[in-house]
Amino acid sequence: MFDNPVVGIVLMLIVAALGLIAGYAVGKTKGERSVLHDGAEGGLGAGMLTVQEADALRSRNESLNAQVSALNADNARVRAQAEGLSQQLSFVKSQLAQAQQAEQIRVQHERERAAQEAERKREEQAKTMSEQSKVIAALAPVQKNLDALQMKVAQIEEGRKSEMGALGQQLKGLGDQQARLDKETSSLSAALRNNKVRGAWGEAQLRNIVESAGLLEHVDFDTQVVVTDPEGNIQRPDMVIHLPGGKAIPIDAKVPYSDYQRACEIPETASPEDLDRRKSLLQAHARALREHVKTLGDKAYWNAFDTAPDFVIAFIPNDALLQSALEVDPSLMDDAFAQKVALTSPVTLWAVLKSVAFAWQQQSLTDDAKTLFRLSRELYERFATLGANANKLGKSISSTVNAYNRFASSLESRVLVTARKMQKIDGNKVIEPVEMVDPDKANLRELSAPELQSDDDSPVTPV
Repeated sequence: MFDNPVVGIVLMLIVAALGLIAGYAVGKTKGERSVLHDGAEGGLGAGMLTVQEADALRSRNESLNAQVSALNADNARVRAQAEGLSQQLSFVKSQLAQAQQAEQIRVQHERERAAQEAERKREEQAKTMSEQSKVIAALAPVQKNLDALQMKVAQIEEGRKSEMGALGQQLKGLGDQQARLDKETSSLSAALRNNKVRGAWGEAQLRNIVESAGLLEHVDFDTQVVVTDPEGNIQRPDMVIHLPGGKAIPIDAKVPYSDYQRACEIPETASPEDLDRRKSLLQAHARALREHVKTLGDKAYWNAFDTAPDFVIAFIPNDALLQSALEVDPSLMDDAFAQKVALTSPVTLWAVLKSVAFAWQQQSLTDDAKTLFRLSRELYERFATLGANANKLGKSISSTVNAYNRFASSLESRVLVTARKMQKIDGNKVIEPVEMVDPDKANLRELSAPELQSDDDSPVTPV
């Protein structure tokens, strides 16, 4: 009868207690009646019970009967309450079953919504991967061009390394040549006593250094070039080195030598007087070299050329000539620079000329470098255009997403609300909700109604 065991046990205990009380009262009444009956038959004349005692027993019996009647009434009332509780329990169980069913439906809807969301995310990921693959495919030519550019730069770098290696080998050869030149200095000393011979030796020394640097006459340099400066003066530099781009560097190979030669004839083991004379000759050599620098600065060979650096190279055929003058007059080099005259020895001039030869060799690579620069610039401009298009695409996507979210919000908050109200209307009659006996039942149905909506009424989820 009772599905809930606790309520059933409580009701059974109440009924049992009431039955015990009623049984006790009935038994007691029957016992008293038996006593009265036995007393009456056993002999009232014997004087065992008096009339007063019999009346008292009778009144007590009546009171017990009244109590039994009251207990019977209480028992009936308790049974009625038990039946009412049983009915309420059945009602609560039915409400609980409906709530459980509604909860199950809500959970099912949540699962379906989660599955739809997962499917939507998978579709978005697939779409994103497709777009990325399209971008990668579009950038494939760019990657190819970048690889070609990198290969070309690597080739240029390899060429530069090989040229630098060759330059190192040539510098080493220059060192060996300088050693040979030092050995021959003594033999040349006698021949250089003649000024004409000294001039020819200086020019020959200059030509040897220029040709050893890899320059060709009438191509990379010219000798005894006659030019005219803006004032109309005729200038005749010993050599003109041509640079890439139509530029030129004038070189003068004349240098005072007599004082230094006489000083070299005095050994370091000579007497103090001879050493003082040697020192004086070296000082005279430094002064003569300073005067030569001043003369070259006043000539201003660079003004006679359209495109030439504003300096002239004064070639000293022997390193010892320049070194001895700088030891006596340390400020000679700075003063020469101030007058736009570069004092060079065979080693330093060879390094300069080798740089010029290397510049001519690199001229051919410059065209390729310009082509690479032009392609890089064009590639950068195309990347800029691609980036601008990507930004426009991103802005368009963001605008579309925002418009869709506003559409979904308006559809959910304004359109679907009215649509749900129209769904509940049958003609001109509004469907009345099922009337429940207990108010709690109506509240439970009202709370669970949003959870029981169909798939067609599910809210639109914004992006």
